[in-house]
Amino acid sequence: MLSLGIYIIGSLLVIAIINYWMNPKSNGKLPPGSMGWPLLGETIPFFAPNASLDISPFVKDRMKRYGPIFRTSLVGHPIIVSTDPDFNYFIFQQEGKLFQSWYPHTFAEIMGRQNVGSLHGFMYKYLKNMVLNTFGPESLRKMLPEVEKTTNNNLKRWSKQKSVEMKEATAKMIFDITGKILISYDSDNSTENVCENFVAFIKGLISFPIYFPGTAYYKCLQGRKKILKMLKRMLEERKLQPRKEQSDFFDYVLEELQSKDTILTEAIALDLMFVLLFVSFETTSWAITLAIKFLHEHPQALKELKEEHEAIIRRRENASYGLTWQEYKSMKFTFQFIKETVRLANIAPALFRKTLKEINFKGYTIPAGWAIMVYSQAVHLNPAKYEDPLQFNPWRWEGIELNGATRNFMAFGGGIRYCIGANFAKVQMAVFLHCFVTKYKWETVKGGDIVRSPGLQFPNGYHIKIYEKYD
Repeated sequence: MLSLGIYIIGSLLVIAIINYWMNPKSNGKLPPGSMGWPLLGETIPFFAPNASLDISPFVKDRMKRYGPIFRTSLVGHPIIVSTDPDFNYFIFQQEGKLFQSWYPHTFAEIMGRQNVGSLHGFMYKYLKNMVLNTFGPESLRKMLPEVEKTTNNNLKRWSKQKSVEMKEATAKMIFDITGKILISYDSDNSTENVCENFVAFIKGLISFPIYFPGTAYYKCLQGRKKILKMLKRMLEERKLQPRKEQSDFFDYVLEELQSKDTILTEAIALDLMFVLLFVSFETTSWAITLAIKFLHEHPQALKELKEEHEAIIRRRENASYGLTWQEYKSMKFTFQFIKETVRLANIAPALFRKTLKEINFKGYTIPAGWAIMVYSQAVHLNPAKYEDPLQFNPWRWEGIELNGATRNFMAFGGGIRYCIGANFAKVQMAVFLHCFVTKYKWETVKGGDIVRSPGLQFPNGYHIKIYEKYD
């Protein structure tokens, strides 16, 4: 009899937990959706890969079933997913008042609990200003020759190889550029293979968060530990042998750490360096790889791009001169090409926020403390805004000037957290395209696949053979 009573009580408790999970409380009408299984939620279908540039099946299916704003649960968190341009724009405009940046615990473990994306208020503004000191307009103007030199050196080396896997090659090239700016990293002379650690780290970003030896998530965290260990050692070396003049961002960080009234801690500084290196390694390389794929598939775009860049060279007193800032700013069609590439690339298709207060929007009530996923990929592929949205069409941007995010374009985020490195990414892409189309020809050796999840995407195995134009 006692065991029967325990069984009944246990069953009722399980039913109560499931009911509470599947029907969360709200002072009004929650957006429609499913919370999935207790704790697990809908995490497994969310992480399913998507072999296309289209909206993930997970999101697309729920948009059809529930509409542009729906609820779900991922890795134990109740989350509102927004594919609504108006709501997304509202979220960015109200950051710090009604919303704040937030990421799941597992992501915070990967990127660092004190990474710049997880900090708020004055500390976030302080770190943002530090980064802008290195990647602001005047700094970009000065680093243009170095970006062009590194790009040319890499293209020259690739042309001597049988074929090049573009994602891997461009990631290393961009890491060489950014690594030198941030930490004076020289891959040719360094005993550390930082790229290998980042490769392991990145593969774990789209894995199910199980921390057990052998899993991708475990390897991801191990990669992070190795990189942080290297950065910490470099910081200690700089302390012992400080440089007379600032030569990279690390020197600037060290100066801040040693200033009398600093609010910067070593942990925050190392997490900042880690995030900046990661972003440089992964995001722009994906966009450049996709840009090359688009050039191959759209000969008219290639023709117009070549004409623009060959005209730049013809206008010079000496064709061998390097790119100038004025030439960079004159690349009208190139910027159209870049906008269309990043629209389809959706480098960060999902951005997370958390409600600070109860939110009422379009008849729905979202409780305080709930997470919100701003799903910008759906905005970029909205047929109501973009005709034939999956078609690569750089001419759709003709005559359209964008300075920051809009309701229908948020490839670099939006609001006060608009990507600090957006202009640096554009410089790298434009310089690469200039060097690539004016000096080289190429052919696709292997088309590769697009492998992506709602969080990140990776083009796998896109191989090309590069030839110097006048071989």
